[in-house]
Amino acid sequence: MAKVLAALRNHWKKSTFGACLLGWGGHWLYGKHCDNLLRRAACQEAQAFGNQLMPATMPLKKATVFLNPAACKGKAGNLFEKNAAPILHLSGLDVTVVKTDYEGQAKQLLEIMENTDLIIVAGGDGTVQEVITGLLRRADEAAFSKIPIGFIPLGKTCTLSHTLYPESTNQVQHITNATLAILKGETVPLDVLQIKGEKEQPVFAVSGLRWGSYRDAGVKASKYWYLGPLKTKAAHLFSIFKEWPQKHQAALMYVGPTERPPEEPEEKSSRPPLYVRLYRRLRSYWSSPKEFSQEVAPEDWEELKLSTIELSIATRNRQLDLARTKDFMDICIEAESVSKGEFVHRGSQKMRDPHMCPEGSQCIQASRCILQLPEGTEGSFGIDNEEYEAMPVEVKLLPRKLRFFCDPKIREQLLQAVLQ
Repeated sequence: MAKVLAALRNHWKKSTFGACLLGWGGHWLYGKHCDNLLRRAACQEAQAFGNQLMPATMPLKKATVFLNPAACKGKAGNLFEKNAAPILHLSGLDVTVVKTDYEGQAKQLLEIMENTDLIIVAGGDGTVQEVITGLLRRADEAAFSKIPIGFIPLGKTCTLSHTLYPESTNQVQHITNATLAILKGETVPLDVLQIKGEKEQPVFAVSGLRWGSYRDAGVKASKYWYLGPLKTKAAHLFSIFKEWPQKHQAALMYVGPTERPPEEPEEKSSRPPLYVRLYRRLRSYWSSPKEFSQEVAPEDWEELKLSTIELSIATRNRQLDLARTKDFMDICIEAESVSKGEFVHRGSQKMRDPHMCPEGSQCIQASRCILQLPEGTEGSFGIDNEEYEAMPVEVKLLPRKLRFFCDPKIREQLLQAVLQ
């Protein structure tokens, strides 16, 4: 024992390095063990769904999974196979996995997709945006938009997961919880933005549209990967040397919020008895006819000239409120008078919350808007973190257009807020 201690003392540098390496290896192995326990518990819970008895005449529910293997720097395929696929196959669903090979393929596949009971998106924000765009471009979108959608967060940016699932620092737990939420069947209605250019087909988004300097600088942050945690600040710092102040000028026309109609029941009530139907028909026949106003109130458009450092048009999906009586999207016009230091500091905040509206910004609530850009305007829009060429667009809110599966705890919290 004395010889061992003497050797460790004489070679203290090697001993310290070995101890650190051993500690790191033990911590890594313990993390892998915990991940396997999470997967096993999730599979056991999924198997309970698969073991449920069902009538022999009832067909299995069909689930179509759109998987983007290129998400998360090419790791999404492996993450899906290890964490989500076993849960789906044990649940008793008839699962069909469709892997996309290139950008935009999901839109094309949705146009020819046959009937399915569930649509599951496995990827990031870009995959979600492609799937809902392909879904809502269909000729029979009125029927297909009623199909519930599940989201398995596998991408680098998964904005929607903050709305649908509780926060989790463990990636395996986050993926398994999202997959189990699909099996539990609780859904929430989400708003959708329809963004249409002058010639192009409409694009649909569940988060929103960004146009401005913060977005442009944030896109370039990955180029400075060698700076580690300082890459975001470096991207915003280098952008201020190219041009300052950075202004984006446009004309904005918008219509205010609209009244929210009552939500349609998910299941139609049974047909009333014959005597009830006869009574209602006789009562409507003998009662005096009601006068209905045929006049439709004209849309009250307002126009605004703007010069801003960044403009964002966002849904209210991040702040879901089932008791809201009006439907609208948030338009944030940020002041152009921003110092260079404040620009760098705020840029880091916007990487975490892209649609935050800082103090001093002009906030507008609208149900529809038209954004006119001057001729020769360069740059790009960020629509659900996907890049599109900047052009004049019309943005229309489609309230409660799609239903997404969510964690039952999230839905319970929303319902409690309604009762309060």
